[in-house]
Amino acid sequence: MGSLSYFRVADVVLFCLLLISNSRVAYGSNYHEDFDITWGDGRGKIVNNGELLSLSLDKYSGSGFQSKREYLFGKIDMQLKLVPGNSAGTVTAYYMSSQGSTHDEIDFEFLGNLSGEPYTIHTNVYIQGKGEREQQFHLWFDPTADFHTFSILWNPQTIVFSVDGTPLREFKNLEKIGVPFPKTQAMRLYSSIWNADEWATRGGLIKTDWTRAPFTASYRNFNAHACIKSSSRASSCTSATQSNHASWLSQKLDPTLQRRLKWVQNNYMIYNYCTDTKRFPQGFPPECNAKVT
Repeated sequence: MGSLSYFRVADVVLFCLLLISNSRVAYGSNYHEDFDITWGDGRGKIVNNGELLSLSLDKYSGSGFQSKREYLFGKIDMQLKLVPGNSAGTVTAYYMSSQGSTHDEIDFEFLGNLSGEPYTIHTNVYIQGKGEREQQFHLWFDPTADFHTFSILWNPQTIVFSVDGTPLREFKNLEKIGVPFPKTQAMRLYSSIWNADEWATRGGLIKTDWTRAPFTASYRNFNAHACIKSSSRASSCTSATQSNHASWLSQKLDPTLQRRLKWVQNNYMIYNYCTDTKRFPQGFPPECNAKVT
């Protein structure tokens, strides 16, 4: 991360300050104010005076929601409790994405499994419409027993996927060696639950047990410290955002978090595109050789 100069980060901060308009920092967790349930015919619900959101899947349909606002860089936190019990065949997605064929996207996907087996946490980064940067993990706890905070840090230097403050994955800005990095397209936050038993659990060998439906994932305590898109051209941050909450704009992994990241990847990573020789017989992508994916 030291390869990105201080001045480039400072330019982003100045950019946000110069474009002050009607936008504000988004933090809090009133789901009525922050999100729209976009599909599911009643299977998505906001309850408890806007403090809790749930998405359900049954044999006929899943459900989903999206943020009302678009963000250009930010620190996004959401507490999730995943589908308990036999969740084989189900996928709960939690991700940021822009629009169009050349979209950018930052993905968490939670692949269900049989009772007692671990969830698979699937991560990916799309840049200008191209993904194929998958890393997968198991977790050191049961993500269905209680709420846990899943976070996306996205700033000009890096993208970090974290759970409860522990980083799972980092994707650094390596434009200097020709690796594209998402930095111009604002993204909404999305989540959805759907049936993917043709591929999700052991390559589709285990099918969804519909006698256990509905399958429900729950959400609470959304927080976003971010530059919010306020027009078709610009994003902006208020001065309050800059003075009180802008540490995320230049945040990087300190030595303690780097050690935690290494611990996770050594013990809980189950797939890394940067070691899949069958997919890349002509050589790995350049970020793999830089060992900073």
